[in-house]
Amino acid sequence: MLSLRRYAVYLGLAICFLLGTLNYFREPLLFRAPFKQQRPLQQPAVDNDQPTAISTDFSDPNFRWDQVPVRYPVKDLAALPTQAPKRLPKVQHDFKPETEQQSSTRKTRLNAVKGTFTRCWSSYRKLAWLKDELAPLSGGFRDGFGGWAANLVDNLDNLWIMGMREEFEEAVQAVEKIDLTQCTLEQINVFETTIRHLGGLLSAYDLSGDERLLMKAKEVGSMLIVAFDTPNRMPITRWLWKQALEGPQVADDTVLVAEIGSLSMEFTRLSMLTGDPKWYDAVERIVKILDKQQGKTLLPGMFPVTVNAKTADFTHDTMFTLSAMSDSLYEYFPKMHALLGGVDPRYKKLYDGSTATAIEYNLWRPMTPDNADILISGEVRSHGNFVPPTLDPQGQHLVCFAGGMFALGGQLFNIPAHVEIGKKLVDGCIWTYKNMPLGIMPEVFRMLPCESRLECAWNETAWKAAVKAEQHALTEDDTEDVDAIIATQRLPKGFTNLQDRRYILRPEAIESVFLLYRMTGEQYLQEAAWEMFTAITNATETLLANAALSDVSFSPEQMRVEERVVQMDSMESFWMAETLKYFYLVFSEQEVVSLDEWVFNTEAHPFRRRTPEEKYAWVHG
Repeated sequence: MLSLRRYAVYLGLAICFLLGTLNYFREPLLFRAPFKQQRPLQQPAVDNDQPTAISTDFSDPNFRWDQVPVRYPVKDLAALPTQAPKRLPKVQHDFKPETEQQSSTRKTRLNAVKGTFTRCWSSYRKLAWLKDELAPLSGGFRDGFGGWAANLVDNLDNLWIMGMREEFEEAVQAVEKIDLTQCTLEQINVFETTIRHLGGLLSAYDLSGDERLLMKAKEVGSMLIVAFDTPNRMPITRWLWKQALEGPQVADDTVLVAEIGSLSMEFTRLSMLTGDPKWYDAVERIVKILDKQQGKTLLPGMFPVTVNAKTADFTHDTMFTLSAMSDSLYEYFPKMHALLGGVDPRYKKLYDGSTATAIEYNLWRPMTPDNADILISGEVRSHGNFVPPTLDPQGQHLVCFAGGMFALGGQLFNIPAHVEIGKKLVDGCIWTYKNMPLGIMPEVFRMLPCESRLECAWNETAWKAAVKAEQHALTEDDTEDVDAIIATQRLPKGFTNLQDRRYILRPEAIESVFLLYRMTGEQYLQEAAWEMFTAITNATETLLANAALSDVSFSPEQMRVEERVVQMDSMESFWMAETLKYFYLVFSEQEVVSLDEWVFNTEAHPFRRRTPEEKYAWVHG
């Protein structure tokens, strides 16, 4: 029989243990060791040729994605790296104190950007709440991303960064109501859902420490990882989610390399924050393939636009680009290096190999009337071992991200030449903006490549001949009046073709302007950003928000005189989530989302980097 004193001691110890346990689970995971490992649930060993049966009902109110049985379980999950993070080179520039005039100008511009964001958010809140996108002309909505409130989730971090705390709290409460068993689409784009929804939730959690967001991120992650439940654990990137519960799945034999190769940041960060390695394990298999096959493609160092996920062969296609369909694959190499604190050498290898090839084959200098020393990134077709690859001198707004990527890689890996390449790529995008009639870059265009990157004098005869050749290739028109072609096509000097004249509110140009500004501190980049913001908002503003444009080749005068209607009833969530975020950060205080503490996913969602100090200071709007 216990004595009264001993009983009191044991009772006190039990109460202390209980309180300590409760405090542990109440403490934000952000302040725990981000690489704390948890023992995964044991899964029964299953022969991959005989998948287990699954019986799950979406109509069951108790349905949970994390309880869906696994047909092809992993016996040994890859563990997150446990090495202490390295002290990587400093990324962000040491800015000097502002003058009073500089501070006043910057704050005026910052408030203008926030005003545009607030206006768009208010219209979304009033007219399209919990829908994916607001239609900025009609006031309707679109649900092209599953009906899971893409615009709301995509902008949680913006609300926090911009100090809109009441709106943030309202949005978080709404996020809890999103039902991942109901979807407006039969087929889910796993990549888009990962970068927008999972990325948005993780970023907002990293910024705010709000546990509700991490819980929702785990729910989204538990859904997405079911797309990896295939015999070789390669994901189905365009995923028939209802069929996933009805029978075995097999990865597709034709997959965009960007969509399979750009899941690593979000899945890794989710594992870092939860201690559950299953998400890291899922993307680790893809990284192993990239690492093993990088030198075996038809343009060694880079990966083709399409790959075979069913056979895990990433080598056989012939088109290579940093542009659409490949872009974020390369973007994530230096960013994963930063996120993990430099402890995985494969990301430097992947970055070094891919950029060396891209510099040799994909980057080109266009001939311009002012002989600008700029670079553009184009597409390359490989013809095998005995025929040199051929360059398609195409430029895309989307590939403007590459300037920021090269500059970031140059900083992280201490390669000054890459920072300079990044600067020339960013200057190329700025030049394209400035030389279009509306001051806005088109989606896709072509120019005449210089024979040399070092010297390139303007030759109007050569430019006109290239315009004529482009026209003939497109229409088989042999007209001799090239000046009429230029006038009819509204081609500014230097451009040989405007293949896609739209501007869909894209962020990539301002993304790289922001990154390069934060890395170099060069003032002309802030001025270029303001010119871009002014041109974009002047042309895209509607009564409700901002609209994509169908044609940026008209001048403002032409649109007024001819009453051209170029605004489209479309405002993708990345307009607010990315474009306006980067404009805002260009003019914010430099310590807000410092590049030495944060790294952005491809949807502009900042994740906390691992640093030797494990410094997790809060960002205040």
